Amino acid sequence: MDLSTLSSTVTGRVLTPGDDDYLEAATVAKGPGSPVAVVRPADAADVATAVGFARDAGLALSVRSGGHDSLGRSTNDGGIVIDLRSLADVEIAGDLVTIGSGAVWGDVAAALAPHGLAISSGDTQTVGVGGLTLGGGVGWFVRLWGLAIDSLVSAQVVLADGRVVTASETSEPDLFWAIRGGGGNFGVVTHFTFRAHPLPDGVVSGAIDFAPDTDLAAAFTVWRDTLRTAPEQLSTTYMGMPAFGDMPGSSQIVFVWAGGDVEEARDAITPLLGIPGVTGHTIERMPYAEVLLAEQPDAAEVDAPAIAMVTDNGFAARFDDALIAELADVKREMGDTVLMVRLLGGAYGRVAPDATAWGYRDTEAWIISVAFFPEGEIFDAHAPRIRQQWARLDAWLSGMYGNFSDLPDAVERMYPPATLARLRSVKGAYDPANLFHRTANIRP
Repeated sequence: MDLSTLSSTVTGRVLTPGDDDYLEAATVAKGPGSPVAVVRPADAADVATAVGFARDAGLALSVRSGGHDSLGRSTNDGGIVIDLRSLADVEIAGDLVTIGSGAVWGDVAAALAPHGLAISSGDTQTVGVGGLTLGGGVGWFVRLWGLAIDSLVSAQVVLADGRVVTASETSEPDLFWAIRGGGGNFGVVTHFTFRAHPLPDGVVSGAIDFAPDTDLAAAFTVWRDTLRTAPEQLSTTYMGMPAFGDMPGSSQIVFVWAGGDVEEARDAITPLLGIPGVTGHTIERMPYAEVLLAEQPDAAEVDAPAIAMVTDNGFAARFDDALIAELADVKREMGDTVLMVRLLGGAYGRVAPDATAWGYRDTEAWIISVAFFPEGEIFDAHAPRIRQQWARLDAWLSGMYGNFSDLPDAVERMYPPATLARLRSVKGAYDPANLFHRTANIRP
């Protein structure tokens, strides 16, 4: 293994231990790694060189766009990391937008705003375009425009054998199907081309706050009934937050209206304002980029004990009364856990379940729980309890969104059986040696 050969071959940078930027480049949300080298490619040819080097040297290969993988798979110890953050260009040609995989969604939203355009993305400014898109991409326009992958037109992909191909409906169609929800199992995507949507006047956003003693079952029922007939421009998420340190807990429905008309947005949320227990609400027009949440500092910049997450999620075909009652009861018992519920429908559900590798389209509600504990004995003591409480919802839930999972081997839950079988077939065709395994791994 000759790293000097790698350094002299690529146009971009190769960072090794001791270099000024190495620790930052090797650190992701989970914490720092210790790869033998981090390659910051300048183009697809550099990516192909790095892929070939790792393959021929028998080294673990990780790919990083935004670094948000909760299991730390976008870095490693002793291998090669391809850090795509230098590939962050945003090129606009009419409604077609080509974006480097290393861009983050906050920057993309800001770049598109002057053109009156937007793409359905995630909820956080610093999430990378690559990881979110390959996993599916649930965001604030999911009811109006679907997932991020539903606006994807094509992608440039570096394969395990070093070839650079374009995947689309007409070129490498099986690969194009697989990368829309199948994660980073099939190659390194360097650029995505999306069809953007008109959003000339920004969005209207706000939150509806509930008192701590609100009857959540009653509130969820009104919310569900309202969203079943609400315009698709309205997207909502319930967020129940426990107290953290000096920060009090909260219970609220956060909403985004796709468009700049405050009165239209107010009309859409008016039925929710009458729910018993509402203590107030906010509503204001803003650029879409400002809706996306800011992120916590990088792990390398935080002098604090390591924190581990217990997280789970699943899709409910119907947010029915029985599920609502059980969920409200579980929420009361999981007092130290974040609970999020996102109501879907609309454009999300109009895509055929076999059109992409995202199989759970017949879904009314996506339910997520997240709990944070210090790593070690405290985490080990609490994690089983959280898992046991979540299991009470199993009768109503199917599947799992892999981008929100802390489980190292969850692919059997993430995909319906027929979808997983097809993904394994595509994996065998494009990466039979499983070079791209540091992801929610689909084995050939």
